[in-house]
Amino acid sequence: MKDNKIEKSKAEWEKILTDDEYRVLREQGTEPAFDNEFYDNFKDGIYLCAGCGNELFSAEDKFKSGTGWPSYTKPIDEEAVETSIDKSLLQTRVEVHCNRCGGHLGHIFEDGPEPTGLRYCINSTALNFKEEK
Repeated sequence: MKDNKIEKSKAEWEKILTDDEYRVLREQGTEPAFDNEFYDNFKDGIYLCAGCGNELFSAEDKFKSGTGWPSYTKPIDEEAVETSIDKSLLQTRVEVHCNRCGGHLGHIFEDGPEPTGLRYCINSTALNFKEEK
């Protein structure tokens, strides 16, 4: 990864993130399905981490999953994200984090389209969007 890891205290994160961004990125929260900023955004561009600006997903890899959250077949770069096992909600899931700041982005599921068969189900609140003109 080109960029160095970012570490901040709870107070520093609270100062730079909105309440919703803090809840999702730092406390592993989620947002309502179908009621979020990027679910239906299919403009050309790059999705960035709302916590640190790390480039995470390309609009080219976004697809309509019908789940209510932005979904991607893969990250923009394998090193852009990291994963961990999430055993909350009485199930085992693979959680996705920003590799640069460690912010919680969402989860990966094995029900996506080809070529990867994966669905990176990501919270809009964890993202910013840079449109390509």
